[in-house]
Amino acid sequence: MDVRAVLFDVGGPLDLEFAWESAFDSAIAMACGLEGMRVDEAMIEEASETAVAAFAADAYTHMIDTLCGGDPRTIGRVEDRVRAMMGNLDVFQLRPEIDGLLRRLHGRGVPLGIVANQPAAARERLQRAGIGEFFAYHGLSALTGLRKPDPRAFTAAAEALGLAPSACVMVGDRIDNDIVPAKVLGMATILFRSGRHRRQRPRSPVEEPDAVVTDVRELEEAIVVLLG
Repeated sequence: MDVRAVLFDVGGPLDLEFAWESAFDSAIAMACGLEGMRVDEAMIEEASETAVAAFAADAYTHMIDTLCGGDPRTIGRVEDRVRAMMGNLDVFQLRPEIDGLLRRLHGRGVPLGIVANQPAAARERLQRAGIGEFFAYHGLSALTGLRKPDPRAFTAAAEALGLAPSACVMVGDRIDNDIVPAKVLGMATILFRSGRHRRQRPRSPVEEPDAVVTDVRELEEAIVVLLG
């Protein structure tokens, strides 16, 4: 593979998301409680596993649907409460050592871009974390209007970097949103197992990533191999 650029998802590879996922789980439990439903940690975990196994486009919506027994009115009220509780919660957690990797790649002249389903505020959060400057392209869905797994989110990133999709490697934590659409375009792919989707597995050989990593050291090794 003639890989020359690296594209990153935000949640997972850059943002640990532990605090975000914990806050969202707590909000779901509280919102369900206001409906008179007792939801404990084990039930939340089971609903999460079910959503991931189902390759749900929106894991949180799927979790709420499961916990509410599929009743539309209850689901609607719970979703409204969760949105109100989460609001514009800012709990970005920079993955340890990822800044060093980004700095080394940037120093080598490797073009870096972002392809993520994130709000516009994520750009400021990346800057605040000291890594925003490393990215030549900030493909946040709120800014581009393109949400993964739409292939256009990936082609827009490649075009912005002046490269063909086949010259890029995509680093993400989801098979359905990151790996599959990138592979369809001929991109190399690295699956970073992290957070809620860490147990997601390929459903067929065509969904297998080029590499699977669980920490920054492994990620750097995989990127170096692909860059040749």
